[in-house]
Amino acid sequence: MAESKLVKKQSPARTSAAVDKKAPQAAAKRPGRPAGSARGPEQRSLLLDTALVLFARQGIADTTLAAIAREAKVTPAMVNYYFTSREQLIDGLIEDRFLPVKAALGGVFQRHPDDPVAAITELTQKFVDVATDYPWFAPLWLRGIISHDGLLKQRMHARVGDDDQRAALLCIKKWQRDGLLNAELEPALLFMSLMGLTILPLAAIMTRKIGPENKPIDARAIARHAIALLVHGVGA
Repeated sequence: MAESKLVKKQSPARTSAAVDKKAPQAAAKRPGRPAGSARGPEQRSLLLDTALVLFARQGIADTTLAAIAREAKVTPAMVNYYFTSREQLIDGLIEDRFLPVKAALGGVFQRHPDDPVAAITELTQKFVDVATDYPWFAPLWLRGIISHDGLLKQRMHARVGDDDQRAALLCIKKWQRDGLLNAELEPALLFMSLMGLTILPLAAIMTRKIGPENKPIDARAIARHAIALLVHGVGA
């Protein structure tokens, strides 16, 4: 009987070894999402949308991850779980927000290679549609013009390059050489002019009423005005 008890009893050395064996496993466990958080995709989308609001309101340079956490009413640890730096967050915005916008604006010059009026008319309408579908687009564009904040532009360029822009400029210059487009127009300013006629007033009507009280200016009126001005000018 005494011998049986000795066989079942574990030595102190063996017990200590078992504890030591479990310790590295506990240390290797990866930290999870902060407790009490929303589900992953929804939380990440909330943080991206919050970042867009702050970028449009105060610029990218003045928006920290901590500021995004405060605006979204989450902890800094929550933001850091998804984005360890502002640059990583911007890359997430490019993939999830800006590339869809770029896709929505694309293909106009390919569809109308010999008709500048049709191309510019469609592009103008697309600017209005995009700014309506993505409410952050107009104020963010306006903020970028005012603040000369180049971080987003730099990372966007690194991600997608400027092949589409170069192709569009070449198409505009060809139209001018072929006598299809006013030769006095500056190709490099054409896109800025289109956006100024559409995005600027769209950003304005988001914050205040413009036009008669009984018929305020809306997105449809902005598109109609911009297209009429571009295609027919100011003549009667």
